[in-house]
Amino acid sequence: MTFDVVVIGAGAAGLMCAAQASYAGRRVLLLDHANKAGKKILMSGGGRCNFTNLATTPQHFYSENPYFSISALKRYRPEHFVELVERHGVDYVEKAPGQLFCATSAKDIVHVLLTECDWAGVDVQLKTRIDRVERNGEGMRLTTSSGCIDAGVVVVASGGLSIPTMGATGFGYDIARQFGLEVLPTRPALVPFTLSEPWKSRFAELAGVSVEVSVSCRDKSFLDPMLFTHRGISGPAMLQISSVWQPGDALTLDILPGEDAGEALRYARETTPKRQLSTWLGERFPKRLVQALMSWYVDTQEGRPLAQYSNAELDAWATRLNAWELKPSGTEGWRTAEVTLGGVDTAAISSKDFSVKDLPQLRFIGEVLDVTGELGGFNFQWAWASGVACGQAC
Repeated sequence: MTFDVVVIGAGAAGLMCAAQASYAGRRVLLLDHANKAGKKILMSGGGRCNFTNLATTPQHFYSENPYFSISALKRYRPEHFVELVERHGVDYVEKAPGQLFCATSAKDIVHVLLTECDWAGVDVQLKTRIDRVERNGEGMRLTTSSGCIDAGVVVVASGGLSIPTMGATGFGYDIARQFGLEVLPTRPALVPFTLSEPWKSRFAELAGVSVEVSVSCRDKSFLDPMLFTHRGISGPAMLQISSVWQPGDALTLDILPGEDAGEALRYARETTPKRQLSTWLGERFPKRLVQALMSWYVDTQEGRPLAQYSNAELDAWATRLNAWELKPSGTEGWRTAEVTLGGVDTAAISSKDFSVKDLPQLRFIGEVLDVTGELGGFNFQWAWASGVACGQAC
């Protein structure tokens, strides 16, 4: 079997790349070891797929080379993908500013991509194991469970290590290393945190409670909801900060963002001296959280009115509310991580067509590269943009 382009990986980037290359007149084969295309798309966004973010800019991505993503993101913008889904009649909603989700199901996005591949004439071959990829003169040769395949260009769109139950493997990194490319250290990103005792038990009792927080770590801050879980803390704020957190780091939580707790408590003591602290907290937090805070921090005199709290005691509460330091024991790891930080070093990759600079018949796109977006549809936009840039240039 001979093809102009063989794309490895039927995920977001691979599907997009295959369709674009085929529309450009190439004979394209799309391979995947899974039994279904777009598995991670189907489970993303709670099954609704946050397929882009209208505010996409390179500043929302992590990479050793922050300039690498600029070219592709400029050429294929969120409005281009929106136009594509609208053309296919897909209804969508804006859940948070800029974050677009399918109105009904992530299946709609997979259907759009597979339809595009079908219209373009892509040969999609699932349940195919790839045993070897090697250079073959000016082209490439793949040894697979369905035989040998010759290709003018091989595009690796095999993704990262996140969610191994969806079939994620380090296959793309193995190919990169085989051809002498550096693979930067990988770690789980957009992932919940785990905690050690006593906080693990304390937070487990609050599982399901959500509160708006501003979380900071390593000069980065995010204002988003935080969710207490049986294992620790999750929610958008924690997923976001997990991309900059390193083992041993403490998180600084402001669970009263936008309010100076010290100032507000002093004002309350002055104007409503008979009010109890729990009442004041109850105006700001869910009941279960108030009860927990009181049980963690208050002595036997918890029935005291605010008038009986000293400045030092109010300052201590202000710190707990505006600058609560919490040190996670770790993260939930690859099992629940949405994406992979690190990956194939972009230093050896062309930002124009995603080819390996000394081996243009080999290309890498999507999550396998050292480009990782923040939460909110940015990683899908990177998949579309890198897939289009590579596919059109194959």
